[in-house]
Amino acid sequence: MTDIVRPDIPGRATDDLFTPGQPPEPGMVPGVEAMEADDEAHAIYVAPNWKLVWWRFKKHRLAMISGVVVCVIALIAIAPGFFATLDPEETKSSRLFIPVQRLHFVHDGRLGVYIYGVEGARNPVSLRMEWQIDPDRVIPLALFRPGYSYEILGLFESDLHLIGLADSESDAEFHILGTDRLGRDQWSRLMYGTQVSLSIGLVAVAISTILGIILGGISGYFGGTVDMIIQRLIEILQSLPAIPVWLALTAALPRTWTVEQVYFAITVILALIGWTTLAREIRGRFLALREEDFVIAAKLTGSSEARIVFRHMVPTLYSHIIAAVTLAIPVMIINETFLSFLGLGLRPPAISWGVLLQEAQNLQSIALAPWLLLPGVAVIITVLALNILGDGLRDAADPYSH
Repeated sequence: MTDIVRPDIPGRATDDLFTPGQPPEPGMVPGVEAMEADDEAHAIYVAPNWKLVWWRFKKHRLAMISGVVVCVIALIAIAPGFFATLDPEETKSSRLFIPVQRLHFVHDGRLGVYIYGVEGARNPVSLRMEWQIDPDRVIPLALFRPGYSYEILGLFESDLHLIGLADSESDAEFHILGTDRLGRDQWSRLMYGTQVSLSIGLVAVAISTILGIILGGISGYFGGTVDMIIQRLIEILQSLPAIPVWLALTAALPRTWTVEQVYFAITVILALIGWTTLAREIRGRFLALREEDFVIAAKLTGSSEARIVFRHMVPTLYSHIIAAVTLAIPVMIINETFLSFLGLGLRPPAISWGVLLQEAQNLQSIALAPWLLLPGVAVIITVLALNILGDGLRDAADPYSH
């Protein structure tokens, strides 16, 4: 068989490049890398904008991890009863200030989920109950165990819990994050507090986003007197000191209002103050977009003003809006937390991160039960994850930038 010499590789035959029946090794056949690069360039060229955003977002590993954390927190907010272990409102005088009982996954060389029991004794001097972890008393746990009944979003009733006693007939109790001064389980209260604090942030951001898009879009699209009125309103709201305004508005709420009424009022207050920044950003983008060819073409075809704004202009800002919303949610959560912590927001019997942190307002509580500060750790993790996720979405919102 006569060897065929490649003109671009003097003195080398194709038989030396690869063995028949086997794929060529990378780099052995010139042009393969170029073909793969061309295919990748073509895929990028024809890909829709959302796919370009996703490809760029996947390169931000920390944002991806934060996205997983946010998804887990969202699942807890949807069904806190599934993740809770006890009724968060159940009080018991015999279990006040029980310390944290850590989970263990190995006992006597066997894998599983275990928790050590606690033993309490009354201090003869202070008459305070003092608890000690008893490693000789092992309580086996299991996943997906029955317990107290709860509702999911007020639609479905269930008694299935993520973790519970392996022996459902046992009368043993365990408290992953300890108990408070009324003997209430802190882990279960933290799960329900996640639902309230996160939902306030989401609802407030949803309202402020709608206001920001509508008023910012109207201001940027129409201009003139309408633009001047909206911008002066934004400037007035932004010139007001935020903390005194929140304190004044929340303090003005009647103390006789129910928890639901206070919840709704705080959500509206946070939303009415938080829409101005997004409105300014939307206005600036609309000022540039209203002169684009596709907007002029829509006008020439007889499209209504509302259709031009919401059907043609707003969709071009979806990536920016998503990033802005993700960065605004942590701010709303912190606002609700510190208002409730100061006693000017939600009040017991409501359960939120701020209400839980009220239990740790004095040094005596912190000295006796430092685990009461753990809801603050939940706030830090949630806010940090949402901020990193928002940064990743903001960077990926413009896939053509470098």
